[in-house]
Amino acid sequence: MTTPRPATELSADEARRLTLRAQGFLGAPPRRAGVRGILRHLGAIQLDTISVLARSHELVPYARLGAVGRKTVENAYWRDTHAFEYWSHAACILPIEEWPHFAFRRRAYRNRPHWNHELPDGAYDEVIKQLRAEGPLTATELGGAKKTNDWWDWSGSKVAVERALMYGEVVCVERRGWKRVYDLAERAVPDALLHDELDDTECLRRLVRLAGQSLGVGTRADIADYHRLKGEQVDAVIADSGLVPVTVEGWGKPAWADPAALEAPPRGRHRTTLLSPFDSLIWERARTERIFGFTHRLEAYVPKQKRVYGYFAMPVLAGGRLVGRVDPAREGRTLVAKQVTLDGAKAVPAVAQALTEAATWVDCTDVRVERVDAPDLREPLVKELARILA
Repeated sequence: MTTPRPATELSADEARRLTLRAQGFLGAPPRRAGVRGILRHLGAIQLDTISVLARSHELVPYARLGAVGRKTVENAYWRDTHAFEYWSHAACILPIEEWPHFAFRRRAYRNRPHWNHELPDGAYDEVIKQLRAEGPLTATELGGAKKTNDWWDWSGSKVAVERALMYGEVVCVERRGWKRVYDLAERAVPDALLHDELDDTECLRRLVRLAGQSLGVGTRADIADYHRLKGEQVDAVIADSGLVPVTVEGWGKPAWADPAALEAPPRGRHRTTLLSPFDSLIWERARTERIFGFTHRLEAYVPKQKRVYGYFAMPVLAGGRLVGRVDPAREGRTLVAKQVTLDGAKAVPAVAQALTEAATWVDCTDVRVERVDAPDLREPLVKELARILA
């Protein structure tokens, strides 16, 4: 692929601020539209089973909007068929308007020759028949999710409904107690969107454009990672995506930006908040290091003795920069900061603010600090927390 000569040169700081605005952390417009506006703005919000303060799909709007009610978050996603769940960056909540854009992935799944689970004869048709008659239903209501207690040992009905989900004949329309609730796409997706008419090239072009808009500015790898596309898929469509080539100080690789984002310099107030490790601001480790000079790694699946920052270390965003990490837990109505990492004494007020706001959101009345990597900063942090909580 021949990359056009960039017409715009951005400083590293300009690229960082474009990213923050695109991700909803700088300025007000996305926040005014609430949780649904955040979902549309980001284009994808990752789901994950881990719940410490809250699940990740709740933490993402909280980080941008503040203490929005958790029930409000769920209702915003699932009421009135506003969203659906599908494979994007990972398992993600996606705006319903993006249903047509994933036709290329549904077709790929339909043509897939090998699967991890065998589909029993008749199970697929039976699940579709049951959903048509009784849906929406969970896998348990469809006949059981597992044959044994082993998590991978799916029942025939679970294999069938998950296959139908991948094919696009079935949609996950909400999560109920973390269980997927399935319904027929023909019933759940608005008629105007329920089609697979877009060819693969058009699907990819739209997803590349949306990824660029959600990132503000990104390299080929950044853009590909957003919806887990292949690099060559990005190459094939980026020239027609509407994104414009730019150079960014210190990046060393070609980049593309949303032209609308370049028209007006980012302005507005910054959020100070804890971030889910699965937040799209920090999805891609190399990008996070490039933009923020901050190494981010989820250690939940790292053996305990090898963890550096903690099981669910949440980066702290303040003033448009990542200034520390907190590994949180809850004990009754106390938010416990099991391990805190601070980028010097200047980070103390921001981390204290982020902790107290998060505590209030999850209905905690106290914050307890256990370990601070720089021991001399523990007392200043505790004093600042006491001052805010007084």
